[in-house]
Amino acid sequence: MQVDYPFHFDSRGRTASTTQDEHIRDLIEQVLFTSPGERLNRPTFGSGILQLLFAPNSDALAAATQATVQGALQQWLGDLILVEAVEVQSQDSTLKVLVQYVVRRSQQRQVGQFVRQF
Repeated sequence: MQVDYPFHFDSRGRTASTTQDEHIRDLIEQVLFTSPGERLNRPTFGSGILQLLFAPNSDALAAATQATVQGALQQWLGDLILVEAVEVQSQDSTLKVLVQYVVRRSQQRQVGQFVRQF
């Protein structure tokens, strides 16, 4: 079992835990929504997509964002997952990221949707 993210306590008053697959999903969310420079001891950690939220939408921006996200996931979680596809959508004040990946340990294909509203 792994510590659940975001950190919280379970119904017994203990640190909440989660399965390995859910832990990987939590790690993906952390990479996606952490901006480089936000973590003191890991200044390059994150994807930087939050900075792109207010940039004008274009095909070039969408392609660059997808490449940035895929690169960040590969850099930080490449030993845990194989990223197959990334789709990023920005609508009004909502950022949606769809990630298709294979968990290396189990060879299970997973699809995760991650949403951040501003």
